[in-house]
Amino acid sequence: MRTDLLTGNPGATNSSRLNDCWKQIGVWGNGECGQLKKVVHCRNCAVYSSAAARLLEKELPQGYLDRWTEHFAGELQVGDHQTQTALIFRIGAEWLALSPFNLEAIAEDRPIHSLPHLRSKTLLGLANIRGELLICVTLDGLLGLEKVEPAKSGYKRTNYRRLVVANRKGSRFVFPVDEVHGIHRFNPNELKKVPSTLAKAQAVYVRGILLYHNKSVGCLDDQLLFYMLDRSLT
Repeated sequence: MRTDLLTGNPGATNSSRLNDCWKQIGVWGNGECGQLKKVVHCRNCAVYSSAAARLLEKELPQGYLDRWTEHFAGELQVGDHQTQTALIFRIGAEWLALSPFNLEAIAEDRPIHSLPHLRSKTLLGLANIRGELLICVTLDGLLGLEKVEPAKSGYKRTNYRRLVVANRKGSRFVFPVDEVHGIHRFNPNELKKVPSTLAKAQAVYVRGILLYHNKSVGCLDDQLLFYMLDRSLT
């Protein structure tokens, strides 16, 4: 009993078999075909084109249309492979991540103009971003992060501070970070539970831990974080 090389149907005769030399001595085989020097690739060969034409002229296998009709008529199954994106950055010794959808830009570090009689754990002052004065806040106090001196943090001076510009529902402000790593795409299933050893203030705003390049990155709850920042400024 013979088998069709393309359909796998038993009982196929020699006349139904195609010359699949491209798999044997062609570019998908051992490359010993003498015509390759002339045609460069099997796609340019008359044998390959003839096989494609024969395939298109073949009658559809029994039940072919019924199987595909059933396939496309079925309910769409959504898998768990949906990915998310996050901007990964560092404040002190802590690596954190935020969704980039509420982030507008990343600017170079610049002087922050303090406001007179200012007493706030989150409000730093005003920063000039492209000629516009924006409120500058700090995440250190809100998240309960311990301030670490550069010499003690273990990071080289080649990592420059940046100002992250956030824009959520028309509310714009900036916050300084010690280093920006960039955008990372991940599967939500990769998030680990927040450890009990994490500081209480920080654990409130962290929805999960992402392991990235041997670093534990705290993925922040964007809605809660920006809500509390807006509230602290009123």
